[in-house]
Amino acid sequence: MKLKVGILGATGMVGQRFIQCIQEHPCFEISALAASEKSAGSKYKDVAKWYLAGDMPEHISGAVVEEIDTKIISKYDLDIVFSAIPSKIAGKVESDFAKHIPLFSNTATYRMTNDVPLVIPEVNPEHLNLIKIQKEKRKWKGFIVTNPNCTTIGFVLPLKPLMDNFGIEYVNVATMQALSGAGYDGVPSMAIIDNIIPFIRGEEEKVEIEGLKILGKFNNKGIDFADFSVIAACNRIPVLDGHTESVFVKLKNDFEITDVIKIFNKFGGVPQEMKLPTAPKRPLIVLNDEDRPQPRLDRDRGNGMSISVGRFKKNKDVLKFTCVSHNTIRGAAGASVLNAELALKKGWI
Repeated sequence: MKLKVGILGATGMVGQRFIQCIQEHPCFEISALAASEKSAGSKYKDVAKWYLAGDMPEHISGAVVEEIDTKIISKYDLDIVFSAIPSKIAGKVESDFAKHIPLFSNTATYRMTNDVPLVIPEVNPEHLNLIKIQKEKRKWKGFIVTNPNCTTIGFVLPLKPLMDNFGIEYVNVATMQALSGAGYDGVPSMAIIDNIIPFIRGEEEKVEIEGLKILGKFNNKGIDFADFSVIAACNRIPVLDGHTESVFVKLKNDFEITDVIKIFNKFGGVPQEMKLPTAPKRPLIVLNDEDRPQPRLDRDRGNGMSISVGRFKKNKDVLKFTCVSHNTIRGAAGASVLNAELALKKGWI
């Protein structure tokens, strides 16, 4: 029997990606759609503009949107919820839900909280052990698990095999981020057409700290952060989907590009071993063409869950590479669904 799922923030772009990821899922079924008070009580098709390619799913279009309130847990007999709500309201809302059932959040609010797992399943599945600490500390029946910022996921996943095989001294990253990362109404067309905006509020701070928690070690009480620094420069560009990142990594041990490529090609993790439904067969896909990866050509690899990497260069002990990831799938809804699949398989749900 499938678990009954609620989606908070269901009318937004990431909420719609959740619908897309879950609508034919073997383990989860959508039972409740929740959004702001102004949308509550109306049919989904009447209050949500469908942003994604293709038609709005028929079984979703006629569903009545509920107000974001814990009452929907008992009304729909929910087993878990996914959250795509704004950070400004997530603090109270997500904790209210987590008191009762597991919540998987795409929101930034709890990512850096000491007892909340911040997880990329191929990188740090053992961080789910924080759930036990969180539940005992907070006396909750449920829990909160978060996925990283959409930009963080794109470069931290390939950092994992580099850290394990060579060690890392520091990371510099310059990002070229898609418009969908700001939401449908996030960047005015007159601001971004014929332009690049070299500032995204709060983004660089997230990118510079989240990866250190993800690549840190669980010590049975919390997380010991990774001991290197990250410096980020984040830019908004006129691309619809797909974040492109130029990454410069100073490695502790000597390396050859051929060795890095072999390691990336072989890389996999617990999701691949467990064959989790949303996990790509290859989390890292190496492209050899001198002008790849590109967002338009490579963002949908692995159903949007693979990270494409290429443009490898070596300058003494610094490795440079470019990566592309789908920011609303691997960087948002798909990441959260994969976290839920891992938690289910590990017995946390």
